[in-house]
Amino acid sequence: MKMSLLELFKRISWKATAPSIFLVLNSFAWLTIVNLLFNIILNQSPFPETEKLCLSTMYFVGMAVSIVLGSKFFPDSRLKSLFLWFLTGTIVTFFLPFISINTPSNALLVLFLSFSLGMGLPSCLSYFADSINIESRGLVGGVIWSGIGFIVLLFVFLICAYGTWITIIMLAIWRIFGCLTFMCLTKHHKKFYTQKSLSYLELIRNRHILLYLLPWTLFSIINFAEVPILEKVFGVESFTFAQFAEYIFAGISGFIGGIMADILGRKRLIISGFIMLGIDYAFMSFFAGSHGALLLFMILDGITWGLFFTVFLTVIWGDLGEGYAKEKFYVLGGLPFLLSNLATVLVKPYISVIPPIAAFSFASFFLFLAVIPLMYAHETLPDKAFKEREIRSYIEKAKRIREKFSKG
Repeated sequence: MKMSLLELFKRISWKATAPSIFLVLNSFAWLTIVNLLFNIILNQSPFPETEKLCLSTMYFVGMAVSIVLGSKFFPDSRLKSLFLWFLTGTIVTFFLPFISINTPSNALLVLFLSFSLGMGLPSCLSYFADSINIESRGLVGGVIWSGIGFIVLLFVFLICAYGTWITIIMLAIWRIFGCLTFMCLTKHHKKFYTQKSLSYLELIRNRHILLYLLPWTLFSIINFAEVPILEKVFGVESFTFAQFAEYIFAGISGFIGGIMADILGRKRLIISGFIMLGIDYAFMSFFAGSHGALLLFMILDGITWGLFFTVFLTVIWGDLGEGYAKEKFYVLGGLPFLLSNLATVLVKPYISVIPPIAAFSFASFFLFLAVIPLMYAHETLPDKAFKEREIRSYIEKAKRIREKFSKG
């Protein structure tokens, strides 16, 4: 394991990959906090629940539409478009507090915010995948998501200690700092050749993509649909604390998971995540509401999200799109996660009639069921990576045996 880890680090040209690392790190930390602030501001607003539901729907649907449009227009001039995305993001960050003001322009403000958030995401992740070779993509993705986990915790502390306005100012500074740093890092960076772009119909008809997409969609729906039920069982304050604490476990497991994804493969890691979370929900169906159940959920859910952030949001779609323009692959992988956020809003009015034990049992059953397509999915880490590692391992063993006999 030590030798494999050392080999992985040696294979990465950190200077060449620095722009993509900082691009994804800055963008997803910013996006996560903007999403958090949007929910806080909207929930604290005096709007009726129906209006909040409409604004949330517009927010997520608008972001979904924008990533589809971004995948079409950004690749033609990727770097310039990403710079513009950075600058637009800095500006719209200051729009967040005005969402709670009841004016006719509220809907337009939410749409503009959602479009500004989503437009650059496919090209951001595609730039990452094009910059890093497939054998090292898991490790670099793990490094990024580990950093995101701890940066998000820092911003959460700012929200709790200083309120939304100070956080918004710091978030805007973080975004403009990202723009300037990315601009400097890409000044003398190599340009990527234009690759063939497949249609969405071709992607959906691809069996290998569907075998990963179906479990990921099922997981996303279950995750967000269970949120109101978990809040009911554990209490809003306890569950909110657990969610923020999960970023610690996600940050650690994201880094370790990235390493394991490049050593053992992506498929095994994903299956492990589904099994862990399935066991967790099965445990909660028997011990719902106990402190032990909350603690176990916080740990296992955090570990699973660390693995899935690394593999599902950054690595797997780039692997499946190897040799092609990857924007549409990331759009297809991002839409289930994005639109599943609406499940939280849609389930909330019905939590009084949903028995928690039944909800947790169903979640556990479907999470275990989602493992079946993954068993038939092909491993996206190339066979040559496993064979090269085995050969290096044999060579190292031979060297150690020879040195042992030489000393003898």
